[in-house]
Amino acid sequence: MKPLQGIKVVELTGFYAAPTVPRVLAEWGAEVIKIEPPAGDPSRTQGGVFNMPYSDDENPAFDIANFNKKFVCLNLKSEEGKEAAYKLLETADVVVTNYRTKALEKLGFSYEELSARFPKLVFGQILGYGEKGPEKDTPGYDATAYVCRSGALVSMTERGESPFLEPNAYGDFQATMTLASGICAALVGRQKTGLGDKVTVSLHHTALFMLNIAVVSSQFPGNVYPKSRKEVSNPFNNTYKSKDDRWFLFCAPEYNRYFPKLMGLLGREDLIANDNYNTIEAVNGRGKNREIIEILENELVKFNLDDIMKLFKENDIPIEKGYTLDEVVVDEQAWANDALRKLTYPSGKEVAIPTAPVRFNSIGDPDLATSKPLGYHTEEVLTELGFSKPQIEQMSSDKAVVLV
Repeated sequence: MKPLQGIKVVELTGFYAAPTVPRVLAEWGAEVIKIEPPAGDPSRTQGGVFNMPYSDDENPAFDIANFNKKFVCLNLKSEEGKEAAYKLLETADVVVTNYRTKALEKLGFSYEELSARFPKLVFGQILGYGEKGPEKDTPGYDATAYVCRSGALVSMTERGESPFLEPNAYGDFQATMTLASGICAALVGRQKTGLGDKVTVSLHHTALFMLNIAVVSSQFPGNVYPKSRKEVSNPFNNTYKSKDDRWFLFCAPEYNRYFPKLMGLLGREDLIANDNYNTIEAVNGRGKNREIIEILENELVKFNLDDIMKLFKENDIPIEKGYTLDEVVVDEQAWANDALRKLTYPSGKEVAIPTAPVRFNSIGDPDLATSKPLGYHTEEVLTELGFSKPQIEQMSSDKAVVLV
């Protein structure tokens, strides 16, 4: 039995951070019903922004956040659509949204309204900047609320270089997993109290938590961001370039312990007893960071990437090359662990899709059912709720629902 089997989730979402939460919960066994407005979730057409196809038959940009769902289209601005949504929520355990609080209040789907109507309902919301403060009503995307406001834009790059261009929705999916965990905790809490709860996650707060080390260390002398790879505190946790012009990183946190071994592997036994370099205290205390980094650069650039990878891995020194994305999608390690899953669309196009990272021994590898057109399950779901066929047809005629 899947952990969330028997849990029903209703979503009022758009784009990526929030809709991916029910996708993950569905992989864990929940039944998920996605309510879309007549215009549809904007991410249905985001494929064009990402230079990917988007149609009812092939829409990988939309599928990313929308596997394993039923798709219902209700016009929540109409009384009929609103009442149908309330009737659906009567049967639900969780509602997930990223609609802004003012919009929810206007529609009649605020936490206060829903908790009064449905006391057992767990209300999960993703916000840009949180519930309080001067930006609480400001629209926030991962590029703004996550990357910029957290300091990531200007700190996660080489000093003196232009800011890094974050891959689309990078922060969104971190907020996704954060809210999914909070919802599960709220469901456990409901077992004890019989009452639902409000669970909120903001992109801004998520980013600050993910940048814990940078945020805290920046408050102490000598930790200026953005950093230069020529000045890092631990030269054994740094990036270097190989003879065949590939970047890689090796990470040996215990500098003092690794120093003799690493100098021996690189043929620099003459440095093992050098008091300027053989302890991290000396390197940082005497400002020798740049010198030892340049020594390492000069030695490591003598090796081709494959050779240095082999040498370090055989000697238990953690190292990885900087994978390009075309290498990522054929990575044997990712495929062996079902971190990537191959989907074949009706067009014949095969696409490697990342799966959710949590695995349960009782489930194994979860199923991934691709998305469906707008309103695909509207009639089915309304029928299950007790609406008659004439009622549904009238609602369609009144533009309260969209049918396929």
